[in-house]
Amino acid sequence: MNQSLITQEFGIIIAAKNYNPTLLNPDFLKYSGIVPTEWELARQPISTQNVSQVAFTNGVMIVAEPTRVIFIEAIEGKSATEIKVANIAKKYVQILPNIEYEAVGLNPRSYMTFDQQQDAARQYLAKTLLSPGAWQEVGTTPVRATLNLVYTLERCPFYLTVSEAALRNPDETSTPIVLFNGSFSYEVKSEAVPERIGNLHQIIDNWQVDFATYQEIISTKFIAEVANNTTIVPNILTMDVGVAA
Repeated sequence: MNQSLITQEFGIIIAAKNYNPTLLNPDFLKYSGIVPTEWELARQPISTQNVSQVAFTNGVMIVAEPTRVIFIEAIEGKSATEIKVANIAKKYVQILPNIEYEAVGLNPRSYMTFDQQQDAARQYLAKTLLSPGAWQEVGTTPVRATLNLVYTLERCPFYLTVSEAALRNPDETSTPIVLFNGSFSYEVKSEAVPERIGNLHQIIDNWQVDFATYQEIISTKFIAEVANNTTIVPNILTMDVGVAA
């Protein structure tokens, strides 16, 4: 049986001290050269003291909060050369080098669907990834689970959350899915501005290596388990997705 992984989005989260969210706006992004001037807004920007958000029609969204800046791109159906979010994040920190950047998370998100088997996603978590037991027999409905994992890789910790969700179809029905939210977590070590920006760029430049590692882990360690379970038959769907911080 041939399974594949549908990756919805790739996010880069940069932790920072005392960041002013109102700095983020479309004019700043375009006039500073962070994004091309021809990029079109997907909706009206948000700008408050606590959060600002700018979303573009090509699937790139930037969110600023007092403790972090989030760069997200919907990448389903895109090749690696079409993905813009890494370069955007690099330009952003280059334009604002004096902010106290502290850490970087490289965060892919993917899903696997179970077509026409409404209970299959729950069974995958409860029976394939978890051991059966009396702990699952509490309450009036089957237990639902979210699995949080931490892997220690040579270059950084890798955090993975596996959870049950559903896709809403155009005909108002829903398709059960299993979500895989990953995060490669890096600390920004240098306090000197040039070294700190260089460290940030080096981490972000490594995104394709981390992305390939993520795909390998999910495909060989998780989706392969579905192929070995004859009671669950996955059907990978393609969908238009929104992005969320």
